Amino acid sequence: MASVVELLSYPVKGCAGMPSHSAVLTPAGLAHDRGFMVTSEDGVFRSQRRDPRLALVRPEIGTDGRRLTLHTPGWGSVGIDVDVTGRPREVELFGAPFRGIDQGDEAAAWLSDVLGTASRLVRVPADHDRVTDGRTPGTSGYADSCAVHVLSRSTLDLLNGRLGERGDPPLPMDRFRPNIVVEGWNTPHTEDRAHRITIADTELGYAKLAIRCVVTMVDQQVGAKAGPEPLRTLAAYRRAAEGGVAFGTKYAVLRPGKLSVGDDVHVTSWGASEL
Repeated sequence: MASVVELLSYPVKGCAGMPSHSAVLTPAGLAHDRGFMVTSEDGVFRSQRRDPRLALVRPEIGTDGRRLTLHTPGWGSVGIDVDVTGRPREVELFGAPFRGIDQGDEAAAWLSDVLGTASRLVRVPADHDRVTDGRTPGTSGYADSCAVHVLSRSTLDLLNGRLGERGDPPLPMDRFRPNIVVEGWNTPHTEDRAHRITIADTELGYAKLAIRCVVTMVDQQVGAKAGPEPLRTLAAYRRAAEGGVAFGTKYAVLRPGKLSVGDDVHVTSWGASEL
């Protein structure tokens, strides 16, 4: 039986993950996942694609979402009372217009120092009405696309086996920034074909394959690019028809609820891989 072995949310887009034993699954993904975003002063989102030092910023947020603390080794920490009522400002994510509530000058100054470039921190407003794409539509905060990213250990094991054949070291799971890590799917890339999943009282619907970018080349522990892997190896066996390489799967939330590490993962509907 397959089961959940890791749960990770990423409260601030592009920053380090926050592991948990249990989590609330909302229509927009794990609670607080990508609820905040770092932007330039003019509102354009920052990501590890150009600002790999974001990986060094480790967020912590309470279950009620009222207090956010950011830590970075060597830079100390900053804590803020989350503003949910301020007037939203215009922000931009992959060229698309959204809005965000600015979280103030203290967080902005701290992030600007850590990243070495002028930055602001914004939060998703309450009326955020984003609709995500894919086979099953849904919503999300400031995620690249869909609400939930699922990846299995066997999928990573296959990649690491191929890296070993090249004489390269294995890569950790954090290179791929999943929300739910599954163990027990013995066939790699089973998540490609798992089109409806139930975990405890939650349900996920397949949206699309996860097309990977240069963020997978960033060493999450040092905040710097360490390429060309894994993209070089993935290009040899995981090329997607629409371009790029696929690794992992994106899902929309069909039924919110609570899930925990150790919960069984049931596939209630299978489909063909779109690779």
